[in-house]
Amino acid sequence: MPAPYSYDLRQKVIDAIELDGMPKTEASQVFHVSRNTINLWLQRKAQTGDFLPKPHHRPGNNHKITDWQKFKAFAQEHKNFE
Repeated sequence: MPAPYSYDLRQKVIDAIELDGMPKTEASQVFHVSRNTINLWLQRKAQTGDFLPKPHHRPGNNHKITDWQKFKAFAQEHKNFE
């Protein structure tokens, strides 16, 4: 997944549309951002009050192995799996 657009760019695009009255199509061409992306940012701002990117991971999801004995047993059972 590519990195999200910077908050600074998002702010410039939203300001150009809301404060300067720039049409979304023109803003998408000027800032090299798709109209769909702009619409998503505006929708997120309307829903949450901000247009921060969504987190890339679910909070609280820990992918570390905590039970090494269980992991070793699993690895032994599946060592020929390819």
